[in-house]
Amino acid sequence: MPRILLTGAPRAGKTTLVSQIVRELQSSGIVVAGFTTRELRERGERTGFQVEAIGDGSAVMAHVAFTDGPRVGRYRVDVPAFERITLPALEQAIRSDGVAVIDELGQMELYSSAFVQAVQHLFAQDVPLVATVHAKAHPVTDALKRHPGVELLTVTRTAHEELLARVTNRLLAAQVKTPSPQPRQGSRPGP
Repeated sequence: MPRILLTGAPRAGKTTLVSQIVRELQSSGIVVAGFTTRELRERGERTGFQVEAIGDGSAVMAHVAFTDGPRVGRYRVDVPAFERITLPALEQAIRSDGVAVIDELGQMELYSSAFVQAVQHLFAQDVPLVATVHAKAHPVTDALKRHPGVELLTVTRTAHEELLARVTNRLLAAQVKTPSPQPRQGSRPGP
C-alpha cells in the first residue's frame, strides 16, 4: 500500500495539494477519510488554524486569542478540540475501505500523545495514506519518514501539478476493486 508523506517549506502548498488529491479521489469514487487543516484569517492576517474531518466536523485547533494550551509561535493549541475531530477521523480511516488523509503531522498536532498513538496505529495497518509532514526534525515524524514503504516527496510551487498527478495516480492504482460474487458453476437457484 502506498504511504506518501508530503513535506516542504511553510506555504509551499502542501494543504492545497492534499485538498486537491482528496477531490480527485472522491470524484473517482474512492472513499477518503481523515482530516485537513486550513488557516483562519482576519483582516488579511493569519490568526489561527481550523481542523476539518473529511465529511463531518471541524474545530479551531489553534488561535492567537487562546490563553490556554501549548504555545507554538504566537498561537496556543487547543489539544482537546483537535483530538475531538482527528481521533474519530483516523479511526474512520482505518475502518473504511479507502485512502487515509492526514494534514498535518506538525508541531501543533504532535502535542497530542493520543494523536501520535493513533497515527502510529494507522501506519501499522494495511491502509493507503497520504499525509503532510513538517520538514523540522522531530522523533515522531523522523520515525514515520523512515517507516518501511514510505515515500517522502517535497512539495514546491513548481512541482505542484506533477505531484498532484503522481500521488493521485499512485493512490488510485492501489484501490483494488473487489469483483462482485459470481454464482458457482452448476449451482441452482434457491426455492
